[in-house]
Amino acid sequence: MNKKRNSRFKRASRAREHIKCLGRETEIARLCVNRSARHIYAQVIAPEGGKILACASSLEKTIRDAHGGEITKTDLAKQVGKLIAERAKQVGVSAVASDRSGYKYHGRVAALVQSAREHGLVV
Repeated sequence: MNKKRNSRFKRASRAREHIKCLGRETEIARLCVNRSARHIYAQVIAPEGGKILACASSLEKTIRDAHGGEITKTDLAKQVGKLIAERAKQVGVSAVASDRSGYKYHGRVAALVQSAREHGLVV
């Protein structure tokens, strides 16, 4: 593995340890955000860890068909944030801790989390 990827994994593990400390006190689910060069993915993971409660990504047909023409990756992230907030509320999750997977809270990651926040998810 290269140094850049190792650094990201180290940052991610530090952030997850912090979320675990929060989770022990409040039993809060985690909003895990991953991104690639073209797409962005979000999952709401149960507080105990092993179960995915809700998921959304920019690969979904509803998001791809909604925009029709050209759309920026940031706008796609906002749509994914809206969708993950709706799906999380459907399964009864109203508050989550943001797990940015070692990425900076910047650009697409920030757009997704802010959109989820605007659509009713407490982050």
